[in-house]
Amino acid sequence: MAISVTKKKSKVSKKEDPKKCCSSFTILVRFLYRIPIALSFLFLIYLWSSSTTIISGKILHVCVSSRKLNSLYCLSAGTQPKFEIPIPIVENSTIVEIPTPIVSNIAITSPASNVEVKKQVPTPVVSNSSIANVEMKKENILEFVRDGSDPTVRDSISHGRENEIAGAVKFVEEHLQVLRSWTSDRNRKGCDGRGIYVYDLPSKFNKDLVGQCRDMVPWMDFCKYFGNEGLGEPIPKLGKAWYRTHQYSLEPIFHSRVLKHPCRVQNENEAKLFYVPFYGGLDILRWHFKNVSNDVKDTLGLELVKWLERQRPWAPNSGKDHVFVLGKVSWDFRRKEKSWGTRFLELEQMQNPVKLLIERQPWHENDIGIPHPTYFHPHSDEDIMSWQSKIITSSRKHLVSFAGAARPDAPENIRSILIKQCTSVEIQKCQILDCSPRGCSQPESVIELFMESEFCLQPPGDSPTRKSVFDSLVSGCIPVLFDPFTAYYQYPWHLPEDHGKYSVFIDQKEVREKGVNVVEKLMKITKKERDDMRRFIVYELLPGLVYGDTDSQLERFQDAFSITISNLLERVNRLEDS
Repeated sequence: MAISVTKKKSKVSKKEDPKKCCSSFTILVRFLYRIPIALSFLFLIYLWSSSTTIISGKILHVCVSSRKLNSLYCLSAGTQPKFEIPIPIVENSTIVEIPTPIVSNIAITSPASNVEVKKQVPTPVVSNSSIANVEMKKENILEFVRDGSDPTVRDSISHGRENEIAGAVKFVEEHLQVLRSWTSDRNRKGCDGRGIYVYDLPSKFNKDLVGQCRDMVPWMDFCKYFGNEGLGEPIPKLGKAWYRTHQYSLEPIFHSRVLKHPCRVQNENEAKLFYVPFYGGLDILRWHFKNVSNDVKDTLGLELVKWLERQRPWAPNSGKDHVFVLGKVSWDFRRKEKSWGTRFLELEQMQNPVKLLIERQPWHENDIGIPHPTYFHPHSDEDIMSWQSKIITSSRKHLVSFAGAARPDAPENIRSILIKQCTSVEIQKCQILDCSPRGCSQPESVIELFMESEFCLQPPGDSPTRKSVFDSLVSGCIPVLFDPFTAYYQYPWHLPEDHGKYSVFIDQKEVREKGVNVVEKLMKITKKERDDMRRFIVYELLPGLVYGDTDSQLERFQDAFSITISNLLERVNRLEDS
């Protein structure tokens, strides 16, 4: 009996040994064998369409559904997740960039207040720009303090260091004043020798990049967005002036408008302003999710600089009278230690020209923020007035709304807190359009929500700015901002210095650390105050925040493009006079 049992066990053991190494595979095969081939194929397609893994250096980031680039309310501007933004130190009138602190950790109670930033003593990185041209030793770097509201901590900071922090804010504000000083007289008509020359670049710098619209990212066809000269497909449901415009379409939109500007000249000798139609944002976009070296990412930008240096207009002013329009955030062009983006704006040759971006680097005077493209592109004054009448009379049944997704992987982000506060009140008070299941992929749903809301929450995402800020303004919804870098330090030509006229500011630090209830705070704003802000937004701001269509015939209003060109020409005139 015992022998029989022993033999049996031995026999079983011999059969199981080879299976141990491949038991998981066998189970998988048997499972798949039982599933119809068609069903398996559909499942794999769904899995691919709902998530994409991005591997870049040490980064492993999974984009799920609306985390993809066709959801405009998930990735603010397509930047690398948890992207770190440099904060300058002002010491003896010198600006030094420090790459470690994250902008979302900055707490500013008002544009004139001191900055409270996360405690850290990073290794300095000196910019090549004209405003950051010195070296500092590590012991001279300002120690960042996380909670300056703590009396014990506050007392431990010397008055000199407090002044340095205040100096950094003052420096940004002084930059903005310089940019505002270039604002031209909007009543001035005619070109009066203020010619604009548009470089006829080799097609690889612009048209060929648009031609790669189907291959820029593996899961999405950008062609439907970049068609119609950058406006995208029409949206009949919203009206004749509405298009499915992507947030990265600024470069072709601006280019098509400049080509038809009345001040454009064919002779470079008649020009005062030189526009370089390089689609640098699209160049970056095509490499975002591909495993290529940094040298490959930088190739086209370096080739452009070499090409420009061979052109006769470049040398006289070293590029100071040249302008670039880049349809992504400044940080995507300022790669340092990271593998994300290019170093195009870090090149020595790119320090003098003006760079127009949807998000500027606040410490660079030649970086100028201009509005994100919205879905609204009026052709005539009547289009604007018709829309103004519609949204000023719109029924606002929600006090507060938020279109976006939480950031569970970013503990410093206040989105989850805002969502929790919103869902804890009755639905009439606060409404959320959850972007995680692609809820924001249709412009109609976003615009309709904003048209029904008094206030629109605009917390930072992957970068400080949001396209949603402009969508809310165009919809007559008062934006609620939590970070001054979202708008106040970005758009000096298109948003007024008095931020209280068009927005509400609530310090994100107060929300995160002291539990300020945003919905309750907004409920205390009177109806008269809301109506006054909305009228200012609709009648004063809105026309200058949208880009007219390619053949727009605006006479009564100046759109975002016209304001930008007028101010650029004013700047060139002042350079000549100085």
